[in-house]
Amino acid sequence: MEDLHDFLLPINKDVLNNDAGYNDGQLAKHVAIFETILPDITESDIILVGVLEQRGGGIIQEESNAADVIRKKLYELYYWHQDIRIADIGNIRTGASLADSYAAIKTVMAELLRLNKTVILIGGTHDNTLAQYFGYKELGKIIEATCIDATIDLRGESNLRTENFLLEMLTGEPNLVKHYNHIGFQSYYVHPRLLETMDKLRFDCFRLGHVTENLEEVEPVLRNSNMVSIDVNAIKYSDAPSNALSANGFTGTEICTLTQQAGLSNQVSSLGIYGYNPSTDVNELTASQIAQMIWYFIDGKYRGRQEAAFEDKSNFTEYHCNFTELDTIFLQSKKTGRWWMQLPDKKMIACSYKDYMIASRNDIPERWLRALERG
Repeated sequence: MEDLHDFLLPINKDVLNNDAGYNDGQLAKHVAIFETILPDITESDIILVGVLEQRGGGIIQEESNAADVIRKKLYELYYWHQDIRIADIGNIRTGASLADSYAAIKTVMAELLRLNKTVILIGGTHDNTLAQYFGYKELGKIIEATCIDATIDLRGESNLRTENFLLEMLTGEPNLVKHYNHIGFQSYYVHPRLLETMDKLRFDCFRLGHVTENLEEVEPVLRNSNMVSIDVNAIKYSDAPSNALSANGFTGTEICTLTQQAGLSNQVSSLGIYGYNPSTDVNELTASQIAQMIWYFIDGKYRGRQEAAFEDKSNFTEYHCNFTELDTIFLQSKKTGRWWMQLPDKKMIACSYKDYMIASRNDIPERWLRALERG
C-alpha cells in the first residue's frame, strides 16, 4: 500500500468536520479514513476511493468535489454491519492528461484487487469505467462486466470519451471481457442497429422497462459479474436531480436493490458509481441517493456471507429437470433462496426461479441457451 501513496490525496477535512458532529453509530466512526496517514487496510473488506477525473465528459474545470460530497452523506448513515470492515483511502490524483488519470486509477485498482479487496469507486465521469477495467487487465484477470446506464456508450462518432469508452473496453486487444451485460438502457437513446450488434456478440442488454417489471431476473446477471459500473443517468431525475439526461430511469429504491444484489455476489470485486455532478444537484439529494446505494452494497456483502458453499449440500435443495434430452440440475440455497443451474460441462451458473419453472415445463431457459452459445 505504501507504493500507492503517491497516487492518492487525503480526504478534505471539511468532510470530517461535521458541524453537528458524528455519533458512535454513524459510519464516520467506523471507517478507517485517510486523513494524514494512509490507513492499514490489511483487515479491511471494502475499500472506498474517490475519482476526480471528468475531462472524458467534456468538463474542463478544476477537479470535481463529487466524491467528497458523496462521502459526507455516506458518513452520516448508520453502521449496521459490524462484520464488514471499511477503509476510505482518499481520492486518486488527477494526471496531466486523461490517459495519465486512467493509468493512476488502473494502478490503484490493480493493487487493491491483488490484495483481494472489494473496491468502490465514486465520483468522476462514466468513462472512468475503462480505467476500472484496466485494473483487472493489468492483473490478467478475465472478467464478466456489467454496466447500469440509460445509454450504451458505443458512439464511435462522438469526441466525448463518456460516449465511446465501451469501444475500447469491448474490442481492445488483448481483451479480457469474456461477457458484457448492460442493464437499464432506455430505447429512445439507443440506435436499433447497436442492439443488433450487441446481440450478435452474445452480449446481454436489458431494457429499463423489462428490468423494472421484475428486478429479480437481473440478480443472476449481477451475481455472475466481477465488475459493476453505474452511471447516475440510469436513475430517474426526481430521485437523482444531478441526472441531466432523462426524466425516466430507475427509482431510488430500485437502484438500491440492484446495488444490494451486486453486493450479495461473491464474484463482484468492484463497483463504480460515476456521473455525479454536485453543481446540478438539488439539496444534495443525488449525493444522498448514491450514499444509500453504497450502504445497500455493504448490506449485500454482509448478507452474502451467510451463503453456504456448494460443497455443503445440506444447505441446498437439488432439483432435476429434463429438457433437450439432458438431465439438468438446479440448486436452491436454503439460506438465501437463490438459484443456480448446471450447464452440459457441469459448470453451475446463477439463475432465477423463473428459469427453473421454464425448464420444468421441458422448455429451454434463454439464460441457459445464451450461456451455452457463449461457451
